[in-house]
Amino acid sequence: MSERYPPLMPLTVARIVPAAAGIHAFELVAARRQELPPFTPGAHVTVQAPNGLLRKYSLANDCGERHRYVIAVKREAAGRGGSASLVDACGEGTVLPCSAPQNDFELSDKAKEFLFIAGGIGITPIMSMVRHLALRDGRRFKLHYLTRSPEETAFGDELSAPLFAGNVAIHHDGGNSARSFDLWPLFERPRAVHVYCCGPRAMLQAVRDMSGHWSASTIHIESFADAGTLAVAGDRPFRVRLARTGTAVDVGAGQSILEALREHGLDVPSSCESGTCGTCRTRLLAGDADHRDLVLSEAEHADSIMVCVSRARSPEIVIDR
Repeated sequence: MSERYPPLMPLTVARIVPAAAGIHAFELVAARRQELPPFTPGAHVTVQAPNGLLRKYSLANDCGERHRYVIAVKREAAGRGGSASLVDACGEGTVLPCSAPQNDFELSDKAKEFLFIAGGIGITPIMSMVRHLALRDGRRFKLHYLTRSPEETAFGDELSAPLFAGNVAIHHDGGNSARSFDLWPLFERPRAVHVYCCGPRAMLQAVRDMSGHWSASTIHIESFADAGTLAVAGDRPFRVRLARTGTAVDVGAGQSILEALREHGLDVPSSCESGTCGTCRTRLLAGDADHRDLVLSEAEHADSIMVCVSRARSPEIVIDR
């Protein structure tokens, strides 16, 4: 989406149920239970939390359902407040403004087989994908779902049901890195499969690093992180200079370049706002950037920057705007 905010429609919270420890599934419906706009596997909606913040949530339910949307919300104490507001201030009957579904993580029409890797709450967009494949598509798939414990495994009971038998493997590491699932055997030899990965950034970076010898068009990555959680202790304010006008824009310690540019009245195209899709790619003309995306190669760091997540190490950077 190139607009700052998509149009929103009022949806009502019909039900809130636990999906796992600390994760809540919200069922959203239209007034008088009218049909909702259709969606495709991997799609998301933008939700306005009670505190006014706009956040994107993947749709986890079957894309054949037109009477509801289901999102899963993990309360992030270290985030910017969107998930906390939804969990703390919403109940059944709460009206939440939501966008129509959009999809930046769509299943490839060309793929004959899929490999899914999900970590924690990153299972959410993949749930709609595996449901679609198991119920009506018929293409082969394998899901590796990595969590700390059974209690922290969202949709664990459903994924253990006969519908997914033989196609889903759930791995628990107990929070112990020594017991982490070894991803390398999945990527050691390139295969004719499309990979879809969603989860913590460390896991996404590992997949990106291990799949460097695969065709880039077969690797699809999405981050579930609230952009606020990408902040690093010690982040400092810096300045972005716009080369075309010479204008200087100050970026605060807790602010992204994208947010600062928009506050300055600039309409900057974006989509994921977590450094995984590439929509906000901007030419970097001068200065030392602190790259935090999962899109650009090392070579591309010299002259490009993803303004949704990356920052500056130098007091000022110059971009082509």
